[in-house]
Order: sequence, then C-alpha cells, then structure tokens
Amino acid sequence: MNRIRSERRGPVELLTLDRPKALNALDRATLEELRDQCERLGADTAVHAVVLTGEGRAFAAGADIAEMRGLDAQQAEAFSRLGHAAMDALESLAVPTIAAVHGYALGGGCELACGCDWIYASEKARFGQPEVKLGLIPGMGGTGRLVRRVGSAWAKERVLGGGADRCGNRASHRSRQSTVCARRAAGIHAGRR
Repeated sequence: MNRIRSERRGPVELLTLDRPKALNALDRATLEELRDQCERLGADTAVHAVVLTGEGRAFAAGADIAEMRGLDAQQAEAFSRLGHAAMDALESLAVPTIAAVHGYALGGGCELACGCDWIYASEKARFGQPEVKLGLIPGMGGTGRLVRRVGSAWAKERVLGGGADRCGNRASHRSRQSTVCARRAAGIHAGRR
C-alpha cells in the first residue's frame, strides 16, 4: 500500500503523505517509502523542485506511536536510524524542497518539515516536539535540524517544553501571522539563516 502519493506537475514533484486517518503519522513503511522516493527523485533530472505536504488535517503528527509501542530496544534503534536515513535523503536532494504545512507538524512531522529547504505554513499549522512528554527525545535528527532552522532558544523551548506553536497565536503580535510563522519555521525570521 502506498503511503505517499507522487504527482508530477511540470518540473515539480508533489509528494503527499497519505495516511489521513492516522494524521500522516510516520511508521516504518512511510519512512521507507519517503527514503525511496527521495532516492528516485535525486536521480531524476527532469525534477527541478519537490513539494511535500500531508493529506487531510495534518502535515504529519509525528512518529507512529502505536507502531513504536511494540518495538524492543534494537527495533527502536533501527526505527530511529530509518528516520535519519529518510530525513537525510530528503535533506540531500539537489533540488529545492518545500514543506507545505497545514495542521499538525509535531515530533517527526516537525523534523520532516525542518528537513526541507523552505517551510510554508498555514495559519493553522502547529509545530512542536511533544514526544518529550512521553520521555522520548526527537529521534530522527530533529534537535540539530530545529536549532539550525530557528535558533537555539526557540528550539530549546520546543524540545525541553514539549509544547506546540500555532502560527496564528504567538506570531500574530510581531507581524502578519502566516508570513511570520512560515519565516520563523523556515529559519529566516528577522533575516537570520
């Protein structure tokens, strides 16, 4: 069963996470498919950009906790390594990658968005690392990616606090809501990179 829909729109490849009932949670099959799709796209010279989004009301609500509950220590490590491989494959694409985020981008979903070159977020997008409330740390390279995107203070707030930001809330007092949040999430708020 395909968990990621792929659609070519001219020179742009649209990848859509397609597990809306699970809020596009990242299970092993989805991560394997993402890694494989990125490897395929990396070899395709007709692709000039990749847009990644989620079907339904979430971009990606993080790792599939239901699947993770049944993993022993070795399997959990293998899952984390697979997550790293998928994120690294996305991050290493030679073409621009864009995360089109609406709804939840939590945990692994936030890490996935941070693996893209740009993040465009709707006003209802929510970014966060709530896995810390389960005693887990971001396991797919998310701490490093998040710091590079938004700076250490905001990353620490997400990783240590486990909260989630809604683009329409905290960003609203600074400027236009969706623009500020998209820029902040993409790591270009106030001209920082």
